[in-house]
Amino acid sequence: MIAALYLVACSAVPQETAPSTGHQAQEPAASIYVLRRGRHTDLILPLESVHGPLTAIAAAFPGARYLTFGFGDRQYVLATHKNLAHLLLAPLPGAGLLLVTGVEAAPAEVYGSDHLLALPLRQQQIDGIARFVWDSLQQDDQGAVPPYLPGKYPGNVYYPSSRTYYGLYTCNTWTAEALRSGGLPVRSSGVLFAGQVWDQVQAIAAHQAAAERPSAHSGLGTVPQTQ
Repeated sequence: MIAALYLVACSAVPQETAPSTGHQAQEPAASIYVLRRGRHTDLILPLESVHGPLTAIAAAFPGARYLTFGFGDRQYVLATHKNLAHLLLAPLPGAGLLLVTGVEAAPAEVYGSDHLLALPLRQQQIDGIARFVWDSLQQDDQGAVPPYLPGKYPGNVYYPSSRTYYGLYTCNTWTAEALRSGGLPVRSSGVLFAGQVWDQVQAIAAHQAAAERPSAHSGLGTVPQTQ
């Protein structure tokens, strides 16, 4: 029952690439963000650095500079009156849903910096994550991704997901897999809880920050590297 409660909280919302081996380090193109909201994690992408098919949904969010993506359990999210039956069904396989929110201001202004971690990434890494997100959206026969329902608040929209939500594949598993798709050293197998994602992302962010600090010997900064 405790496990089911945890999974319901998560459901209520959201190919690993090889590291660069070139002689010149590539500068980060932009930062993506991982947002932790209690037991749930979301992914935030800057629209200016999103290319490829995922840009097709940008028109639904006029004025947005960022898009926030959260994976969840469709039957639970859309239930008008949530009861014990929904609680018991949460760990069972069911259709997934993506809540997409358009954000006009900087993520820290909208969500608060205490629940947000920024990861500067190269364009190739952002492209890998954007492709994973696109593949998580259910496409129609024409390859489009029509919205499922308007969200509860202005600026967010529910989209049907091609992925199945269940007890061993939660919002946090999805977030971890998205980050792995960008070549980040994130474990997704066995990841169910927000803390499992958060601890890994904190370690990556700390490593990037340490790499940016000037060398004590040369006084030169180093470009952050992500594996």
